[in-house]
Amino acid sequence: MRIHFIAIGGAIMHNMAIVLKRQGHNVSGSDDKIADPARTNLEKEGLLPEAIGFFAERITSDIDAIILGMHAHEDNEELERAQELGVKIYSFPHFIYEIAKNKKRVVIAGSHGKTSITSMVMHALKANGLQFDYLVGAAVKGFDTAVKLSDDAPIIVLEGDEYLASPLHKESKFMFYHPHVALVSGIAWDHINVFPVYEGYVNQFAKFMDTVSEDMVYFEGDKEMQTIVANYKGTARIHPYNTPKYKVVNEQTVVEAEQDYALKVFGEHNLQNIEGARLVCESLGVKKADFYTAIQSFEGAANRLQKLAENEKTVIFKDFAHSPSKLKATVKAARTQYAHRKIIAVMELHTFSSLNKDFWAEYESSMNEADVAIVYVDKETLALKRMPDLNIEEVKKSFGRADLKILQNKEALEQELLSHSYNNAMLLLMTSGTFGGMDVKSLTDKVLG
Repeated sequence: MRIHFIAIGGAIMHNMAIVLKRQGHNVSGSDDKIADPARTNLEKEGLLPEAIGFFAERITSDIDAIILGMHAHEDNEELERAQELGVKIYSFPHFIYEIAKNKKRVVIAGSHGKTSITSMVMHALKANGLQFDYLVGAAVKGFDTAVKLSDDAPIIVLEGDEYLASPLHKESKFMFYHPHVALVSGIAWDHINVFPVYEGYVNQFAKFMDTVSEDMVYFEGDKEMQTIVANYKGTARIHPYNTPKYKVVNEQTVVEAEQDYALKVFGEHNLQNIEGARLVCESLGVKKADFYTAIQSFEGAANRLQKLAENEKTVIFKDFAHSPSKLKATVKAARTQYAHRKIIAVMELHTFSSLNKDFWAEYESSMNEADVAIVYVDKETLALKRMPDLNIEEVKKSFGRADLKILQNKEALEQELLSHSYNNAMLLLMTSGTFGGMDVKSLTDKVLG
């Protein structure tokens, strides 16, 4: 097939493009911004566009399918040309479903923890010898791409996002998959740009639950999911999970089950993620003890409380946290695991929701567990998302911390971070962006001295 990606630079989009090319399809793509790791990955595969931007002349009538990313706008010139020519246009979840409709589909959803739980399921299934395809929103150790699509694997594990599928397909991505087995980790208002009313956001998960045919796993500590489950009229089997019994010994978390299982990940949110992943794997035939044995070696998905570096005085982690619930859970996890260390935490306001002043109140107290709290905003991100400059004082007030520092220049951010003492400290970098293109490796080297 001749396949063209509009907005090829996304985490899933560029990985799909690579997989489809490796399968022998003729693949091309466009985007107005491609950052690493997508840039390097696409270049290595010969898929990096010759010029950055969208160009109508790239769309021709011999294209069999357009895969349209949500990053593109409705007035995108390539999209408009494709519509003029009558080329078939898919959102990526619709395209994935068409490939996977004869497989057992497992979908991991929720406002937080999707990538981590999906990665845990993948790790445990692989360790126990099951064959499966997958789609996950980050790099996972032991898997060379974030997407695998094959003809013979009987199972596909999909990270299911509630964000809209594309500018033309304005329905949540997870609504396209029709899962046999599903999990919802919890609901915390996000994506305010497309779900401006809280109830409308919550309703996406109720609709999703109605698409599940066999097993539905959910975090029973979430009040919204409690209500959705109580009102559920479908036939799927319901499996709740919660935080398992655990202890922290010498800065290592240990699950206490029939025996002790020492983990490489930490934080109550990750312990809850593990329990959800366990129930999903059990529905696929993995025994409880076999799951726990496998999960001991799980190191986390890329940028999900990922340890970047450490020495005898300092440990440095990077996390994808950007929404209020993720931010609060990550900072709390750091405080619990490293109770006796000074925690220096910096987060980047990067998404549409986080940059919207109507959403800032959700961030109140989210960084209170940190000793030093810093917020970074990249002015180029504001421009790309067609959003106005921020009122810094309003942002500071919303977080509810008088000592919160807000920076808008990556050099100033690096200077601020290097001004602190890192004796018995933890540096926590949290973003779904790049801190304005800051060289994180160089920063970590300087911090460690």
